[in-house]
Amino acid sequence: MKRWLMEILACPMCRHHPLELHVFVEKEEIEEAIIVCPKCLRWYPVIEAIPHMLPDELRNKKEDLEFLRKWKDKIPKVVLERGRPFNIKDLRER
Repeated sequence: MKRWLMEILACPMCRHHPLELHVFVEKEEIEEAIIVCPKCLRWYPVIEAIPHMLPDELRNKKEDLEFLRKWKDKIPKVVLERGRPFNIKDLRER
């Protein structure tokens, strides 16, 4: 994902802009990261340089929880505890 993309992205659920970006792996592009909406606390993973900006009903819970588990040491605490549509409590239920 190119950094300039953050200038045009908005939350697909509440339409808030700008969004926050937390980068985990960056090479020529942002490879792994999390995009967070500060208004509704929804988060969207960036996996293999592709931002997964889907509305709640189209999200893959299994994939999202695997992403949370993989990056939980780098994800902001507020997202882990209160992030939508999934957060750390969903990991404990598995």
